[in-house]
Amino acid sequence: MPRRPALGTLARGLRARLVVAFLLVAALSALTTAALTFREARTAILKRTQDTAVQALRAQVNSQVPDLRFPPRTVDLVKFTQELERSGQAAEHWTIHTRYKDGPVVPGGRRGDKGIPEGVQKKVRAGIAAFQRIEVDGEPLLVIGLPVAYSDGAGEMSGLEVYAEVRLREDKANVSALVEAAQSGALPAMALALVPALFAARGVLRPVRELRRATQKITAGELDTRLKVTGRDELADLSRTFNDMAEALEENVAELRRMESNSRRFAADVSHELRTPLAAMTAVVDVLDEDAAMLDPDTAHAVRLISEETGKLARMVEDLMEISRFDAGAAALHLDEVDVAETVRKTLQARGWQDKVAADLPEGVRARLDPRRIDVVVANLVGNALRHGGEPVGVTVRVEGAADGRRLLIEVADRGEGIDPEVLPHVFERFFKADAARVRSEGSGLGLAITMENARLHDGTVRAANGPDGGAVFTLDLPLRRGGEEA
Repeated sequence: MPRRPALGTLARGLRARLVVAFLLVAALSALTTAALTFREARTAILKRTQDTAVQALRAQVNSQVPDLRFPPRTVDLVKFTQELERSGQAAEHWTIHTRYKDGPVVPGGRRGDKGIPEGVQKKVRAGIAAFQRIEVDGEPLLVIGLPVAYSDGAGEMSGLEVYAEVRLREDKANVSALVEAAQSGALPAMALALVPALFAARGVLRPVRELRRATQKITAGELDTRLKVTGRDELADLSRTFNDMAEALEENVAELRRMESNSRRFAADVSHELRTPLAAMTAVVDVLDEDAAMLDPDTAHAVRLISEETGKLARMVEDLMEISRFDAGAAALHLDEVDVAETVRKTLQARGWQDKVAADLPEGVRARLDPRRIDVVVANLVGNALRHGGEPVGVTVRVEGAADGRRLLIEVADRGEGIDPEVLPHVFERFFKADAARVRSEGSGLGLAITMENARLHDGTVRAANGPDGGAVFTLDLPLRRGGEEA
């Protein structure tokens, strides 16, 4: 069952970011629309109130000015002001102030003078009608100023100024209602925007998920994986590019596998064909080597050189044959319960290394191993240490781990200069030689690769490292099987 992604991963995922981005765009659009609508509605409400008040005031002034005597006395202005306040439909919503030329401002019967803006007064004195919205003690007001002309129709200004303060409580309530409506509608709008956001995110993420699954299949080795291409957008172009890449990768891998198979088959065929003539050559040089003492020095040296090189060639052919069996999956494992210390000791004795190697071989360690292959592993590791490391070479056998997971460790250490850290990751590769000048050495470059393959047959591994006191350390790590346990 696939593991569900963690909540933190989902929160940081592409789906969450797409949904959040969609909601932010929706919120920004809704906010912008609401702000513009609010501004237009507020302007329309205030303008309607303003136009209505100006028209009503102008109409009342025009209807009552003919009855006013000029120049008016203070009592006439008070009466005129009171009549204006009482007249008209807007009488409950405004307070009237009047002034004649440079005289004092005359309030009406309602003492509501909150102060007339200086800018309005200047325009009215210049014969221009003016208005301005102000706020006094938290109450919104519209101040209107009208210059009054004589009633004879000549249009000459009489010097009379009329000011009205119109309360905007109803308009403020209407604007507040608009704000509340916008706020109450914001949450449902965001909730509704979430649905198309999820659908949009799903539409974008579907091809991305398909691309991820296809990439995982390619990684797992299913090189024939292809994506279904639909549409003409960028994601469709990405799918086509992926298909082109997968097709090219499949062709390249197939070609590499064919070339690798041919090279392995060639190495196996050549190694097999060389065995017969090499056997004959080995028999001949063995005979010549036995009679080398009776030959003249130059001939004897040539005979020994041929014998030595023939031995190297034979070992190389055997290594090629062995690695070919591993490649073909034909390497068999013949397990037998053996004494590990005795097996390692026999390997050293068979090659005459017992005087060159310091062995720490505890008695009583038994395991199910393939004796021939363990002999090859130990011989390769010790021989490599003797050739390229420094004496004395140490071989240590020990057992580690709990009863249900015990491991057999065979460690080979030398006292040489160690292995270059850049070389360590490559020492088990085939035909790899750390020293480029050592191309004509005794080894074939396959010894450590064969060692690793033999360890894998035993479900183990081989590690290479540098010791704390210098020198290289190779460790064969195998599961410790006992009794009837099989590989």
